[in-house]
This record gives sequence, structure tokens and C-alpha cells, in this order.
Amino acid sequence: MRTRLATTLLWALVFSAVTGSAQVSSSQIDAIFAALKSNDAPGAAVLVVHNGRVAFRRGYGVIDLRTRTKIDAHTNFRLASFTKQFTAACIMLLARDGKLHYDDHLTDFLPEFPEYGRSITVRNLLNHTSGLPDYEELLTKQYPDTPPEKVPQILDAGVLKLLEQQTSGEFPAGTKWEYSNSGYAMLAMIVEKVSGKPFGQFLHERIFVPLKMTSTLAYEKGKNEVPHRAYGHTKADETKKDEAKKDEAKKDEAKKNAAKTGEVWQETDQSPTSAVLGDGGIYSSLDDLAKWDRALGDHTLLSAEEMQPALTPVEPTAGPAKFPDGSTVSYGFGWFLDPYRGHKRMSHGGSTIGFRTTIQRFPDEALTIIILANRADLNPEDLALKVADLYLPTR
Repeated sequence: MRTRLATTLLWALVFSAVTGSAQVSSSQIDAIFAALKSNDAPGAAVLVVHNGRVAFRRGYGVIDLRTRTKIDAHTNFRLASFTKQFTAACIMLLARDGKLHYDDHLTDFLPEFPEYGRSITVRNLLNHTSGLPDYEELLTKQYPDTPPEKVPQILDAGVLKLLEQQTSGEFPAGTKWEYSNSGYAMLAMIVEKVSGKPFGQFLHERIFVPLKMTSTLAYEKGKNEVPHRAYGHTKADETKKDEAKKDEAKKDEAKKNAAKTGEVWQETDQSPTSAVLGDGGIYSSLDDLAKWDRALGDHTLLSAEEMQPALTPVEPTAGPAKFPDGSTVSYGFGWFLDPYRGHKRMSHGGSTIGFRTTIQRFPDEALTIIILANRADLNPEDLALKVADLYLPTR
């Protein structure tokens, strides 16, 4: 009996070492986000899916400082660049339909584009090897010495106009890797050209409706409204405090907030580039993103074979893909593919004024962690990986 018990315990230890923590409690996960618990400050929504089941789903903080409504699984956050995987999926659906090919050229769809666009393929746009200039920098140059709040919002079509004013790309297409919001704005334009429908409508009809993502949308001011909307926030530095003094309502709100939390927050929800849809314009919630994650795992929209290009790292002709700091990067179509501690991973983050988001998927371990924050002082990826460490075996 003792021998059998010892053997059983030994195998249990081996199994735990191989598979990671057998039991991760909600309290362990909750402890990682303890600092976000508040009735008076913006926060985050956290989702953990493991082995096809929701293992953890919780909101922290409030959607705004006016209503102080608590964040929950229904709260919709601006995804920012998390959006790119949806934009890539639109292109992949059109490729499956035979409406386009990854090696088609930008000028095949946008013939008015300058000569330098003739060498840029759809594939280059998807994997950030297009060399297109950064539209945010171009917009800043167009409005020199202008405060951001005075710069008019630009749309995807406006990005196209800015790029049409350039005579060349940053580098020959396919030779280097450089993260490009401009490229994903162009992909949204291509979706519209090929489908004959507005980008937001195509997303709705081909992705959100089939997956029953009932609250998810590409936000267009004046055309639709975001249900259960979270508003972005930034901690006010001394400059922003001075700016707040110009507006008595903001000043009073800041005082109330500071008195209750010891911090001063400002609502920083929209920027001049917030209306561009293809690179970051989708709003979604934990509940809807759980459906998206399930569709990825079950290949509901795209088969495993159809998804393969998205999960194949790009190999630029001039050498490995690298960030500006020189570190290497692995990227497919709308997904970063860099492993984490030896574990296969597909991930993407989002960062825009007042919002920070991430999705971290570990397909071999059937583990997904999603964090959506309406405050700019968080690093959701770091927090998500702390959660991952609770589940992933050491390698």
C-alpha cells in the first residue's frame, strides 16, 4: 500500500512539473491585479480561458469618473492595435472567397496610389514589410506646433491621401520589417474596395454576426454608439493639471478624484488618429472576445490551413525582422509569434491614448489571457504573463 501511494505521489509530482500548476485558484490571479481594485479610478477587465473553459473573468475599477460605473465582462474597450488581427482576418476571408490574393499589389486595388505602391503586396501590408511611411508622423508634420486637441481627426481615407503625397517608401517592400499602422489602414481600404462595403459593415457581417459578438463594433462617431463603453484615462502630470485649470468642470472632477484616490486622472479618450479603423478602431468586451478566442481555437471562421499564413513568421530579404532597438521579432498576419519561455505563443497588444490592451494565446496549452485597460499607466502584457506563469510548465 505504501509503495503504491508513493508511486502515485511521484507521478503526481511529475505530472505537475510537466503540465504546470494543476490547480490555479482565482485568488492567485486576483492577487496580480489587487492594485487595480477601486471604486474611483479607471481599471481593467481580465479574462483567462483554459482548456476551453473560462477560468477567470473579472473587472477592476470604473468605466469613467463621471458615472463611476464598475467595469465588468460586458464593458467595451477600445482595442487599439489588438484590432489588427480582425483586419487581417477580413483580408483572409476575402482571399478564401477568391476576391484577392496575398501577392496582389496595392495599386491593383488603389490605382491612384503613387508609383512606389506598385511593388507593395497585400502580404507586405499584412506582415509589416511594406515600407509605408508612418501616417501619424505625416499628420504631425502637416500640423506643426499645433496642440493635439486642435488637430482634426483623420480617417482611413485621409491616411491614403497622406500616403499619396509621398514619393517613396521608407525602404523597398519586402526587404525589412517595420511596424506599420499605415499598412493596416490601407488593408481596410482594400477590404472596402473589394467587398463594396464599408469596412465596419464587412467586419459586422463576416465576423461579429457569425460569432455572435453582439456588442463589438468599429466605432465611427456620429454613425454608431459603443454600448457599455469604457473611456480612456491618463494620470495627470503637472502640465495636464495646469490644463485642467482652464476648465472648471475638469478641475472639480480632478479634485474629487484626487481626494478619493490620491491620484489625479484625466479622461483622454480620443486623439487625432482615433478614427482610423483598420489599425485600431474596434471596441469589444471580455464576453465577446471569449467568443473570438473560441473561434480561433475551433477554426470557426478560417480553417487551420487557411490560418497558416497568419501564423508563419515573415522573413525579410535583407535579414531577420527586428525592432528599432535591434531585438528580433516574429510576426505573421496581425499576430506576433514570438515564443514565451519556450512555449508557442500568438499575441498582440494595443496602445492608444487612455487605453492599453493585450491578448496572449498559448495554443499548445489551450491557454488564453486577455486584458483590456482604460488607463495608460499599465503594461497589460507584463500582467498577462504573470498570469501565464501560474499555468505554464517550466522549460
